[in-house]
Amino acid sequence: MTTLHAAHALVDGAIAADVTIRLDPGGTIVALTPGTAPAGERIEGLVLPGMPNLHSHAFQRAMLGLTERAGPEGDTFWHWRDVMYRFLALLDPEDVQAIAAQLQLECLRQGYTAIAEFHYLHNAPDGRPYDDPAELSQRIVAAADESGIGLTLLPVLYRRAGFGGRPATEAQRRFVLSLEAHAALCQRMAAQTRVGVAPHSLRAVTPEELQAADALAAALGPGTPRHIHVAEQEAEVADCLAWSGTRPVAWLLDHAAIDPAWCLVHATHVTPEEVARLAATGAAAGLCPSTETNLGDGIFPLPAWRAAGGRFGIGSDANLTTSPAEELRWLDGIHRLLQRRRAVMPAAPGSSIGLGLFQDAAEGGAQALGRAAGRIAPGRFADLVVLDPDHPTLVGRPPAALLDAWLTAGNPTPVRHVMVGGRWVIRDGHHPGAEAITHRFRTRMKRLAARL
Repeated sequence: MTTLHAAHALVDGAIAADVTIRLDPGGTIVALTPGTAPAGERIEGLVLPGMPNLHSHAFQRAMLGLTERAGPEGDTFWHWRDVMYRFLALLDPEDVQAIAAQLQLECLRQGYTAIAEFHYLHNAPDGRPYDDPAELSQRIVAAADESGIGLTLLPVLYRRAGFGGRPATEAQRRFVLSLEAHAALCQRMAAQTRVGVAPHSLRAVTPEELQAADALAAALGPGTPRHIHVAEQEAEVADCLAWSGTRPVAWLLDHAAIDPAWCLVHATHVTPEEVARLAATGAAAGLCPSTETNLGDGIFPLPAWRAAGGRFGIGSDANLTTSPAEELRWLDGIHRLLQRRRAVMPAAPGSSIGLGLFQDAAEGGAQALGRAAGRIAPGRFADLVVLDPDHPTLVGRPPAALLDAWLTAGNPTPVRHVMVGGRWVIRDGHHPGAEAITHRFRTRMKRLAARL
């Protein structure tokens, strides 16, 4: 049994003082008592539940700066995607692991404690399977073993180039698996790590293939996460209407048994009726505002979603930033600009805006990852983040204002310690494997740069 004593901690939606937290040997919280005398390991600062990152494409971290060029007619998501296809054709397994480990290290330093890797890079550059068909999935797991981050691996089913079952293109050959190969990959990786099932999007699978993915998730066990991109782009909505006469989210609600195991990533372009229907299912909306802003996707109606009782979490997606504070700042700030006022998210008068947003995102993200985390409470993993009250962005703030100060101040990060599943992976800002991880990342990036 491990005993921690937090000077202050976020418990049941409020900042509590002198909190004793007891953990079992597996890293699960078994008892939580505020207002107690010091016992065990004393933790100064504010202890928060770690933030789950519900949507990441790790390899895209290595693309920073390579896509910021105007296309022939301005620039769109589709032009960005073409650049991405050309870049990923260069990556080998060593690159994939090095990039993922560095990305995960940066996420931990910023306050993410678990990550859902939406992993669609399966094959060699020529489209053929590796000798070990799980080679690249194994590399993601190996990276998580190095970094210590909690992992939910989402092997992606990617079969088509567009609505109506159009064959995948040459540029997509690294993504494509047969239904049988995808099922075998998911079943194999489930013996090593937490696994979910991810049909890429309605444009990348047929209705029959979507049903097969759902059946696979059911076979893997109750509550297996199911993630899908949906309604990210206006062109996607138009294409879905042309194909089916229905918008993407409505089509999904009409044809799949959406429940809390599902995470609808982006869901940017939704009608009020779709908001109400989707929120009632208990599924999580996977919001990635830094990426959605960079790609010009649009704006998810978060105030209306929260008012309808909708669950949500945040993801780093293209990994332009690895900061959960920045993602939450974007989520809130965009709607302040739209409405030209402050405190636009549903909240009781006088309550902390940041605290409510943070807690909702942590719980929704944990749900999406299928991970018993997101709160500091008995029965949850001890995924914990400790803010340093002496950091320049926080110093002099009362405990009740530390979280709001973090979420509004920007970088550098005031995260001091990070615990994942009861094990410290960051202490005083230091990760024991950081030097080796970053050295390998730099070496691989220089190699890639020579081939661009």
